[in-house]
Amino acid sequence: MKHSDLGQMDGPVLQFGGPYSNVQALAALMEVARTNGISADHMICTGDIVAYCAAPIETVAGIRALGCAVVSGNCEIQLGRDAQECGCGFEAGSVCDVASVGWYGFASRMVSATDKAWMAGLPDILSFRHQGARYAVVHGGVQDVARFIWPVSGAQVFEEEWEAVQDAIGPVDHIIAGHCGLPFIKATRHGNWINAGVIGMPPHDGRQQTRYALLDGGEVQIRRLSYDAAAAAADMQRNGLPEGYRIGLLSGYWPSEDILPPDLRVPSLASG
Repeated sequence: MKHSDLGQMDGPVLQFGGPYSNVQALAALMEVARTNGISADHMICTGDIVAYCAAPIETVAGIRALGCAVVSGNCEIQLGRDAQECGCGFEAGSVCDVASVGWYGFASRMVSATDKAWMAGLPDILSFRHQGARYAVVHGGVQDVARFIWPVSGAQVFEEEWEAVQDAIGPVDHIIAGHCGLPFIKATRHGNWINAGVIGMPPHDGRQQTRYALLDGGEVQIRRLSYDAAAAAADMQRNGLPEGYRIGLLSGYWPSEDILPPDLRVPSLASG
């Protein structure tokens, strides 16, 4: 378990997950940071730099040039190992599991050995202090990097993961995570579990905008990110990537709901 302590970060901290090979979304996020005077040393990525979209080379290059802190996601781990599949935790035979064969194979072919080696060296947990509180940053969970932790997950799930984090790096006041693709802030008996959302794919809400989080003065806000979704979708089409995710960028809905808990599904999609 590799841990990196980022030290004291008392200015605004921009948190984001899942660039997903969406270089247009990454460019939009970097413009948000520039406009708001947020430097790279106050930006944190919760992992999965490379995934569904068509620009893995450019997205990795953008993140590396930026120099922000990155916690290792399942995609970084698998690419770093030169593994044959993404390790996303999709149920076998699900639509997402089947589609992952297409995008992961493309990404694995495109990402260089040098970038894969960089991914292999990323930390599993980050920590920092902000306004008197200590934060941990993980991808999905500590017990399982690809664990899907949802806003509707049971209290025991958050309890287990909080205990695992503190066993690994000591007491924390709040935890920042990613992986599931949905942004949320969940109050637990220990502190807030904060999912910063992802910038590379909309959060299944019927809008093209994606999400990131901003921590400032001890308060977290989930914010929308507008970017050129049409250009990202066109790139996917040119490269022959799975149609469902391309349509998802434009429609704002994921290609399948089978990964989601029933309480988070959209009834109109199921009936249609």
